[in-house]
Amino acid sequence: MSFALQVVVFALGLFAGIVLFVEIGRRVGLAHLAREGRGLTRGADAAEGAVFGLLALLIAFTFFGAAQRFDDRRELVADEANAIGTAYQRLDLLPADAKPELQALFRRYLEVRLVTYRNAEDRAATQARLDQGYALQDQIWEKAVRASQRPGVPASAAMLVIPSLNEMFDITDSRVAATRHHPPRVVYWLLASLCLIAGLLVGYSTAVNADRSWLHRFVFAAILSLTVYVTIEIEYPRLGLIRVDSADQALIDLRQHLR
Repeated sequence: MSFALQVVVFALGLFAGIVLFVEIGRRVGLAHLAREGRGLTRGADAAEGAVFGLLALLIAFTFFGAAQRFDDRRELVADEANAIGTAYQRLDLLPADAKPELQALFRRYLEVRLVTYRNAEDRAATQARLDQGYALQDQIWEKAVRASQRPGVPASAAMLVIPSLNEMFDITDSRVAATRHHPPRVVYWLLASLCLIAGLLVGYSTAVNADRSWLHRFVFAAILSLTVYVTIEIEYPRLGLIRVDSADQALIDLRQHLR
């Protein structure tokens, strides 16, 4: 089952669970009313407020963190495009006979970087493309260093070319780290559990009403489950339906300039 489908199933299951827990809470409340005849439990507002406050805090924390990391990943793609473009331009400082081979390696490297995360669910293929990129980095580094150390090449050439290559290579590691930087899965299970508990409390509180309000319980469940769904999608933008692929346009545009 694909990641996108797993998230949809999780969200639908959460929606159904919240609706079910609202009904369970209502029945518990009705049973309490029938048994006690003095109304629902008094003094429970503080406990309910604490649960809903914690739920709101956790939703805000996870959503804001996911959105921030989503933006960071987009910026890293733009930074990588800028770093590759700058390093490519500085090849002009090297001897003319060394440039064609290095430029060809840069174009191959850019092509590999473009497809590295195209199918991130296939971890083996993604790792193979990463390894291919690292191999090209080694070739670029070796040939650039050798060219910059030739007799007659100004020392300023190495001072400009080598740091630009370092920056280009470092961003690769930063992007790899960004793809692995996620909150622990237990955070999302805690969030889902709080949503169910909130549904239980809502159902219990509405037991005093003679009629069920299906509209309110469906809207309540839909809002919570949709929020969790979007949060997870944003957290994993290379796997689900909400994707960061549009950021790759910076690398695609750069490819046009390197030809």
